[in-house]
Amino acid sequence: MKQTFFALTALLLAFSHAAMASAQNPSLCQPATSNPMSKALLAAAQRHLADHPNPLPHLHTEGTLPHHGIREQSSAAEKDWPVMRQAALAWRLNGDPRYLKQVDDYLAAWADVYQPDFNPIDETNLDMLINAYALTADHLRLETRAASRRLISNLGNGYIAHIEQFHGQKKGTQTNNWQSHRVKLVSVAAAALGDRTMLEHAHQLFKQQIADNVLPDGVVTDFQDRDALHYVVYDLEPLVQAAMAAKPYGVGGDWLNISVKGASLAGALDWLVPYATGQRRHEEFVHTHVQFDKDRAGVGEAGYSGTWQPNSSATLFWLAAQLDKRYLPVATQLAAHPADWISACYLK
Repeated sequence: MKQTFFALTALLLAFSHAAMASAQNPSLCQPATSNPMSKALLAAAQRHLADHPNPLPHLHTEGTLPHHGIREQSSAAEKDWPVMRQAALAWRLNGDPRYLKQVDDYLAAWADVYQPDFNPIDETNLDMLINAYALTADHLRLETRAASRRLISNLGNGYIAHIEQFHGQKKGTQTNNWQSHRVKLVSVAAAALGDRTMLEHAHQLFKQQIADNVLPDGVVTDFQDRDALHYVVYDLEPLVQAAMAAKPYGVGGDWLNISVKGASLAGALDWLVPYATGQRRHEEFVHTHVQFDKDRAGVGEAGYSGTWQPNSSATLFWLAAQLDKRYLPVATQLAAHPADWISACYLK
C-alpha cells in the first residue's frame, strides 16, 4: 500500500509540475494576425528561416570603438537575438512549426554556450532572447525549456546579486543608464519565468532607480552628465520596458506613475516630450563629462555630435503609449508605425 501511495503521490507531483511549467505566463505581448503590420514581420521572418545560430560564450561592445577588441564578433553574434524574437512572433502569428523549431534551436544553442558577464550594456539586448522564450515556452522541447530557464534565472538573479553588492554612496554606473538596463533585465527575466519573488525585487530596484536617477523636474542624471538626449532615451527606454513586463502581474501597481521623492518615469517622459515634438532643440554632447563620448565623436560615430534627431525616440514613445495613450500622439508624430515587433505584440 505504501508503495502504491508513494507512486501515486509522485505521479500527481509530476502532473502538477508539468501543469505549472506549461501554464503560460501573462504578457502584454499578444500577437494578432489582424494587425496589418503582421505581414511585414512574417515576410522578414521568412527571410531568416535558413539562418543558423552563432552563439558566443562572452560578448563585449560597451566602451569600445569600431575594430577594437571583440566588438565586431559580438555585434555579429547579437544578430541572433532579434532573429529569435522575430521567429517566435511569426510562430505565434501563423503557427508554422518551422519558426518554433528555429526558436528552439537558437535558444538551445545560446543556453548551452553563453555565460553572463553582468555588464548590462553588453547584455541589455538579451531581452529579445528572453521574450522569444516567453512567447514559445509551452511548446519548446523539455530540455530546451529547462536550459533556457536556467540561463534566464541565472541572469535575473545574478543582476540582483550584483546590485546588492553596491555599498555606501552610489554613483556613476550604479545609478545611471547602466542601472536602468539592469532593472529591465531583472524585470523581463522575472516576467518570462513567472517568478513573482524576482519581480518584487525588480519593483524595489525600479523605485530606487527612480529615486537615484530622476529629479522632481523630470531631468535624468544622465543628461546632467552627458549633455545628450541620446542618453535620456537610453536611460528611459529600459525603464519603460520594465514597467511593461511587470504590468500583467500587477506587482507594485502602475510603475509608470510611481512617485518617489516627487519624481516618476512619467515625469521624465514628459520632460522629453517638447524635444521629441520639435518644440525644443538640443546640440548633443557639447558639455559631456565623459571622454569616450568625445572619442566617438572624433571617429565620426553617428549621433555623438550635432542636433539631436527626435525620431530616435520613436521606439521609446511607442512603448510608453502602450502604458499610457497620452503618449500616442507623440509616437505617431515620430513614426507613423512602430517597429514590426511592437506592432505585432501590442497593436490590434
